[in-house]
Amino acid sequence: MLFLVVSEPRPERPSGVTAARQSYWRWIQPLIDAGEVRSVHAKVGRGAVVLFDVASNEVLHAHLNAWADIIPARFEVHALIDPANARRFLDRQASGQGDAQ
Repeated sequence: MLFLVVSEPRPERPSGVTAARQSYWRWIQPLIDAGEVRSVHAKVGRGAVVLFDVASNEVLHAHLNAWADIIPARFEVHALIDPANARRFLDRQASGQGDAQ
């Protein structure tokens, strides 16, 4: 399951959370290595945008809780459809097969 997550950290002095920000990168690296994070990008200023590829909502929930323990933030979560699956869906609609998956 693909999820795009955008974080908006609590407003704190950046210099006051340097250690937590470094810890975040150590925390996310194993998720990248395991394929549960397809990409991660730091936002200009503070925050991050992460593309998660996880097995379930519960796995995402656990990751977001771990992330918030490192850097408290508000998360905007968008469920995504893999491009190949989106095209198959559209092809089925175009061929008159309706909304089936």
